[in-house]
Amino acid sequence: MVCFASLRTALPLLRLRATTTTTPRFLLPRALSGGGGGAAVDARALLRGHSGWRGLRVAARMMLDSSDSAAAAGQMQPQRRAAGAVACSAQDGGAAGYASGGWAREDGKLKCGYSSFRGKRATMEDFYDVKLTEIDGQAVSLFGVFDGHGGPRAAEYLKENLFENLLKHPEFLTDTKLAISETYQKTDTDFLESESNAFRDDGSTASTAVLVGGHLYVANVGDSRAVVSKAGKAMALSEDHKPNRSDERKRIENAGGVVIWAGTWRVGGVLAMSRAFGNRLLKPFVVAEPEIQEELVNEDLECLVLASDGLWDVVENEEAVSLAKTEDLPESVARKLTEIAYSRGSADNITCIVVQFHHDKTE
Repeated sequence: MVCFASLRTALPLLRLRATTTTTPRFLLPRALSGGGGGAAVDARALLRGHSGWRGLRVAARMMLDSSDSAAAAGQMQPQRRAAGAVACSAQDGGAAGYASGGWAREDGKLKCGYSSFRGKRATMEDFYDVKLTEIDGQAVSLFGVFDGHGGPRAAEYLKENLFENLLKHPEFLTDTKLAISETYQKTDTDFLESESNAFRDDGSTASTAVLVGGHLYVANVGDSRAVVSKAGKAMALSEDHKPNRSDERKRIENAGGVVIWAGTWRVGGVLAMSRAFGNRLLKPFVVAEPEIQEELVNEDLECLVLASDGLWDVVENEEAVSLAKTEDLPESVARKLTEIAYSRGSADNITCIVVQFHHDKTE
């Protein structure tokens, strides 16, 4: 149960998760459990009771918000309900550390697919989140890839809290960029306060896309990446936060930190990225302030790929969006990209979300 104190009348929010077990052909014979898939609940029966949904295989969790507590606060609140969509297949490899799935909006204008794989790592530190909802009649979709380091706790915390916090922000619809920036940094603070184990220093990237009506906001912290295809060309909507970026190095040094070569450029000789959630011991040099870019969703915007560096280390931006444009199902794209990265020797966890935009040419 999630209570949105800022909402008077809150209807269900849909959160996608994977359910059935399938092992792709590129999995290693020995499989360990991974964290990226998240807990699953088969909600087919629930979905039949909600307008705009048809009963296909789906993994979902209906999160009902308490309207009573908000009403008692005596505040005017926006209405929020689950957005209409058609659920596609969802799969979870369980102990294999593999999950994939997808959905399509009922109006056919938006399709999404995801794939997450432990790969050659002994543990799974990648997490992802996909949400779709409607607030005051405005369609809202949120997509996020969170690549943990030093342990899975920061990435898992983001999966569970980042979008929930964002949707609570009072300026979410009126000043979305401000809401994203403040929410990222507040969530970072909340995570650090929640960590009672002084011997852990988990951290995580966050590559997120927030679609509000006809506006797409891409926010990035760390070295996960968001790439779109616009008018037939690949365009990165985020720039990796590396310590040797001239602006990042200057910011770190102005805060009293150092950037040292230790196999690669690292903050304090430790972390190979300059922005991240968590990493208490590297504050204030490593920050969770996002860089945000905004795109108008029009006929030029064809697709979006969000992925952890387990993909981008071995797959070029152009190759990823080219595949996303040639496949009908975004889940198929996400799975193929994951397989390509693994076959090319990616040594990391690999997580990918693919979003396809379908425009009505008569509009």
